[in-house]
Amino acid sequence: MADPAMSVTPYWELTFDADGDADVRGRDRLLAGVADRGVRDLVVLAHGWNSDRSGATRLCSRFFAPFPDLVPAARIGYVGVVWPSMRFSDEPIPDFPRSVTAGTSRRPALDKDTRHALLEAFPGRAVMIEQIARLLEQQPREEAELEEFRRLVRLVVEVVPPGPQALFAADTLVEGVPQSEPEMFSGPAAVVCEEFARALAYVESARGTAGFALPNPWKGAHELLRQATYYAMKRRAGTVGERGLGRVVGQLAGVAPGVRVHLVGHSFGGRLVSFALRGLPEGVRTVKSVTLLQGAFSHYAFAARLPHDPRAGGVLQGQHNRVDGPLVCCHSRHDSALGTMYPLASRMAGDARGVAALDVGRALGAKWGAMGYDGVQAVPGTRAYTLAEALRAELPASGCVNVDAAAVVRRGGPPAGAHSDIVHRELAQLVVAAGRIR
Repeated sequence: MADPAMSVTPYWELTFDADGDADVRGRDRLLAGVADRGVRDLVVLAHGWNSDRSGATRLCSRFFAPFPDLVPAARIGYVGVVWPSMRFSDEPIPDFPRSVTAGTSRRPALDKDTRHALLEAFPGRAVMIEQIARLLEQQPREEAELEEFRRLVRLVVEVVPPGPQALFAADTLVEGVPQSEPEMFSGPAAVVCEEFARALAYVESARGTAGFALPNPWKGAHELLRQATYYAMKRRAGTVGERGLGRVVGQLAGVAPGVRVHLVGHSFGGRLVSFALRGLPEGVRTVKSVTLLQGAFSHYAFAARLPHDPRAGGVLQGQHNRVDGPLVCCHSRHDSALGTMYPLASRMAGDARGVAALDVGRALGAKWGAMGYDGVQAVPGTRAYTLAEALRAELPASGCVNVDAAAVVRRGGPPAGAHSDIVHRELAQLVVAAGRIR
């Protein structure tokens, strides 16, 4: 029986923990149900930052809703991937009810919804989270307190050994060695927080939502907490993709080899479905398309060599060749989370130019940019389209394809911009086109 909260049927949910272990009952229902329901095309959507199952399900329901009308004769099944991610409540999702996106205060303090999300995402860290909340509320002037704040943040997001997650933080490799821990966790905390504060001021002034004011280091500290949690989500997304979803897709190929799988991921969910390619068993060719919606990982992840360092390559180099179809990357210049905050957090090397003085797309973004801001980079043969062109043309049958989706992915204020503006019929059409679903 169809879930009354879901717009499509048949629909299944795959739930994973932070180490990529699947909920066995949900996995088995999917493996049995796909064959029983005569599914030919299976569309799998992985959410990005998200604080609970209800929010993930709501996103799936709204994104999947256009598919039955777009391809009425197709035998489609739908899967929502639920994994332990989190969203700060000041990051609104366009068109979602206030109950899902409540809490848009600009004050550098932890509202109750974000505090609850942290407690859910990082169990066992309640004491440290309460100390973090207290410091953000009090905003002491001493630099030593900023150092203490960062120490607490680092303790909250660190991986507790043993466990696989530490192996999944890198997007690029230098001579086979993963990138080191981000510099937001080293160097003077006051400098890091002030740079984040300047970046926030830059984003807000670009949107016309703030006038001139001296950067508040505690506002930067709040952003440090946000970016540190994103670093943890980045690790988890890779872990869940390779150790979780990739394995399940392999098992599905064993029980239903004729089913065509189409992987779709938003934000860190894009990283998750991309790492799933690395987790596919040898010889599995059932993934017929991958569509990345504002992917929150390095635009060099699939590159064999980086333009600025020939010794280095992407952690997923060559994995797009495991898709028996195209890998389509949607990007938008209206995505502030990926256009400004992502490259800054990825670098955090104390660039003396200052954020407000640079063109992010050419400076920080050239080296540290994200898929969802300017698309796949440094992969030979990558094709580029506007969204309108992609929907008119027949997309390539293989390789990487960049699609400028700024015409529809455009709504949202600071700090994330249009990062979560992905529920559009045109993007559902793009998934259909990429997968040649008929």
